[in-house]
Amino acid sequence: MKIFTAEQIRAGDQWTVQHEQVSSLMLMEKAAGRCADWFASKIKSERFWIFCGNGNNGGDGFAIARMLYRKGFDIDVFIDFKNPEYSEDARINLQKLKEISGVDIHDFRQVSEMKFKQDTTIVDAIFGSGFHGSLSLDYQKLIAFLNSIQANKVSIDIPTGLSADGLSDSESVFIADHTLSLQFWKKSFLHPETGNFCGKVHILDIGLSPEFIQKTDTSQYIISDSTVQKIYRPREQFSHKGTYGKVHLIAGSYGKIGAAILAARAAVRTGAGLVTVQAPECGFSILQTACPEAMMLSTGNIFSENLHYEEGITYGIGPGLGTESETQNAFLEFLKKINKPIVLDADALNIIALDNAHLELIPKNSLLTPHPKEFERLFGTSANSFKRLEIAKENAEKFGIFIVLKDRYTQIITPKKTVYYNITGNPGMATGGSGDVLTGIITALLAQKYSSEEAAILGVWLHGKAGDDAAKMNSEEALIAGDLPESLGRVFNELKNSHYKKPQNN
Repeated sequence: MKIFTAEQIRAGDQWTVQHEQVSSLMLMEKAAGRCADWFASKIKSERFWIFCGNGNNGGDGFAIARMLYRKGFDIDVFIDFKNPEYSEDARINLQKLKEISGVDIHDFRQVSEMKFKQDTTIVDAIFGSGFHGSLSLDYQKLIAFLNSIQANKVSIDIPTGLSADGLSDSESVFIADHTLSLQFWKKSFLHPETGNFCGKVHILDIGLSPEFIQKTDTSQYIISDSTVQKIYRPREQFSHKGTYGKVHLIAGSYGKIGAAILAARAAVRTGAGLVTVQAPECGFSILQTACPEAMMLSTGNIFSENLHYEEGITYGIGPGLGTESETQNAFLEFLKKINKPIVLDADALNIIALDNAHLELIPKNSLLTPHPKEFERLFGTSANSFKRLEIAKENAEKFGIFIVLKDRYTQIITPKKTVYYNITGNPGMATGGSGDVLTGIITALLAQKYSSEEAAILGVWLHGKAGDDAAKMNSEEALIAGDLPESLGRVFNELKNSHYKKPQNN
């Protein structure tokens, strides 16, 4: 699924009106209808306070108010009496609303004087995705008051005060429990500085032109289920363990053997044909017990010069590795030997971060999986996650690598500066060891001859879906990293079933 800028979204509206034999008013009516249906089916509330601006977002709000009233809800609408200028479609929908005697229309400034009932839902339709700049003082006061009310709050398209494309200059932003986004994800939904205002995001298809969507270029995408289905390859009928590759994990150190276990279990559960863990002798007994499906290779008491390298093997390096000087030297010498993509995480990244020259040793098309702090050590600090993404794009291109930047919505940045956002997963995955599982998953997919890009996209999607499955079984609060490999089987079954349901070409 493509992510478009606010300008591209406006162009999509205009294209649809010009080429799909639909007026802008009809398009607004359809959008409002989808929102009203969502409210009627999802929100258990009898009363709605709907706050409408003067542009088309306000026009959506007026139409929603009319539709909800006809569905039997108690509706109050709030507008800015001081500003009588409306967009044409908003003006028409406001006039239709005024013809309904059962809907009261108030000035924004009256809201603090009105009696609020607890089962009322507040709807924000003040400014849409075209907003930029900052709110006027009157609007800041209004938003501050609405944010202070304890109520269920829903924004139409985007919370007022947010820009669709990133950080805005507004000091006040409406804090929504739900955001009903029309047709597309917005970039600002996917970053912590702005996404926290949006609550749960729901994408409502309002029928914008498929031709426009297909022909309009972007470098930013959501990883959708359909994208994953195109990448996924079911097991072949006549195959053997050699068909699915050899994974070699270099992981674990004294006190951190659990990281190696989690990565190994994940690699096994992701379908790698053979998995070997190269770890210190101190972890042998627990590794053989905890993951008997994996083979073990000794490195003595600490990682040193006997790091194992062999052609035809896919390497995942870093979980619990440690950063002792002997380990550093052995790992850096290892990097000089290898010329095919590998997966680097955790302490492997921390060792590379000790000297910028080490980045040049990373094989092309390798996958780095840093969390924000590891990224900062590698590439420097950034003022916010939007700046961090730009730095990631520059370095992915410069070094010819894939950066899997772990976050609530993990971003995959390719050497061509394309960005894929993953929307599977949940806050329960913010727990120690979750990243080690991701390393095992991606390494196993790379071993199965998925490309680096495919392994990253499919890997983060599987990781998040496993987290969602585990949260259903155990709750977000009780979720632990060890639950994730055990959930992969159910995720693969779901993926396989959806794959075979796809229309087949004759």
